[in-house]
Amino acid sequence: MSGDAPQDPRAARTRARLRQALLDECAERPLAEVGVTALVRRAGVGRATFYVHYDGLEALAVDACADVVREAVDALHAWRGLPDPVHAPPALAEFFDSLAPRAALYRVLMTPGGGGPLGRVLHRDLRAYSLRERELTGAADAPLVASAVAATFAGVLADWLHGLLEADAHEIADQVWQLLVALHASR
Repeated sequence: MSGDAPQDPRAARTRARLRQALLDECAERPLAEVGVTALVRRAGVGRATFYVHYDGLEALAVDACADVVREAVDALHAWRGLPDPVHAPPALAEFFDSLAPRAALYRVLMTPGGGGPLGRVLHRDLRAYSLRERELTGAADAPLVASAVAATFAGVLADWLHGLLEADAHEIADQVWQLLVALHASR
């Protein structure tokens, strides 16, 4: 499905129902225990319809959680002017706070270090945004810093979700912010 092509409203509604059904199912049980039969029943669609839109449950789960990627990118860029090098923008701490209700699902989709299907989407989108920003400023190191920013944020986020970093949402936001400010300051 192309991002440039107009989306069929019926298909969009069906995907929205499937995403919501998956999130509702995962609120009750781990993703590994969710079956397609229960999911399509909850969504009110046929099994064949599910497979028209998704290759499997993991693809649906990544799609259902894709908003977290947009929210992460928005939170990282929610400041104007000169960034405070010590304290993250409030939106970044709010982002980390907002992860708790679906943390178990995010842990399935993001492996420690920032891998996994959701980690790859986060890395791709954050790198693209960072690259555009760096290129607009004429930074010669734009590709390198964009990759480092994306890898750093995805890795820290995943490690925090997996309990490998002990910090509350505000502490981890400030810590990752300091790393990202340092990366952007490099020349």
